[in-house]
Amino acid sequence: MGTAWVLRWCYMASLEKRGTRFRVKFRFGGQQLGVALKTAVRKEAEGSLGKLEYNLALLERGHLQAPEGADLGLFLISDGKLSGKPTVKPPFTLAELFREYRGRPINNKDPNTSRMEGIHMNHLERLVGPRQLVRAITTDVLQTYVDARSKEKWHRGPISHVTIEKEIGTFAAIWNLYAVPKAYVAVPAPTKGLVYQKAKAKSPFRTWEQIERAIRRGGLSQAEQDELWDSLYLSTDRIRQILDHVKQHARALWVYPMFVFAARTGARRSEMMRSRIDDIDFDGGIVRIREKKRDQEKSLTFRHVPVSPALETALREWLGSHPGGQFLFCRDANVPLTGPMADHHFDAAFADSKWRVLRGWHMFRHSFASNCASRGVDDRLIRSWMGHMTEEMSDRYRHLFPDAQKQALSLVFADGQ
Repeated sequence: MGTAWVLRWCYMASLEKRGTRFRVKFRFGGQQLGVALKTAVRKEAEGSLGKLEYNLALLERGHLQAPEGADLGLFLISDGKLSGKPTVKPPFTLAELFREYRGRPINNKDPNTSRMEGIHMNHLERLVGPRQLVRAITTDVLQTYVDARSKEKWHRGPISHVTIEKEIGTFAAIWNLYAVPKAYVAVPAPTKGLVYQKAKAKSPFRTWEQIERAIRRGGLSQAEQDELWDSLYLSTDRIRQILDHVKQHARALWVYPMFVFAARTGARRSEMMRSRIDDIDFDGGIVRIREKKRDQEKSLTFRHVPVSPALETALREWLGSHPGGQFLFCRDANVPLTGPMADHHFDAAFADSKWRVLRGWHMFRHSFASNCASRGVDDRLIRSWMGHMTEEMSDRYRHLFPDAQKQALSLVFADGQ
């Protein structure tokens, strides 16, 4: 019986082919391990297999020691240094990875970003399984997650592919930026090639009256009605009515000025929560918006929006009773608002009123862009005031340039036909 055959039998090393390239599988310390070979030539792969078997024997006898944190497979096929017998890290589960990641020191991370990461990790752990070994997570495992998640629903309908892609993005960031440097895994996150269900394009923005007319015709399910309200943009008259309602029904002093800020600047909820008093320049008539989505290489960027008379009045009145500290909107001095707190006061302001169909703070951002478009404001100005915007959102409000479109069409049919 040949030496190579004996070693292969003892340590259970073997070749397997994945696609066009080979991989060596072997067992050590009670674990099934493997290493990818950068070759599609069987003869070269067999040579790497023999080298691994030889070094594995030395490892078992204590004549070879792997550096702490090294990938054992890569170490064995590249030869090692003589020393004592190594130890292998115990299997690392998804729950352990997430628990360690949550407990790491955090520097300057936006609280809302951390909250969303936590939500994404909860879904991943729930569907992938807390005991799933991190090294055993493959593209197939993640595709099973994507498929299962796409079948789930929340109170406003099916989970969108955009949400699922964000959850996979969180997983990839934790894997690549945390697990790889910690040597828990040695390869990039296996997210390439995942297939997401095609999503239906969102409806163009519609006015309150258009949505009510569509619903009155009948035949729409509750989900279809909800989808219509998701496409609502509020005219300037509707916004004035809403702000009057909020002024009378707000349950905290900061709520009304925050509504006016959202309606008159198109700022996101997170941007308003991080706003500082020094961001308001009444003399220059400008408000500075602190944003985090425009440049992924910078932790914070800024854009500037003109201060409207209504916003100036609301902010001056609020600052007269402000509790102190740096934050523009707060309940207590130097204590920032949280996302759930802002959402609670949004919903509370409209409880038991016709405005309860409104879909959160982001609706004011859509309405700001839509109203600017409907009044013929140059698209470049809208983008500068809004900051980062997807093409999808731009497409949803471009139909609101009535004068420009009418003039363009008149050039085609200049004879009046």
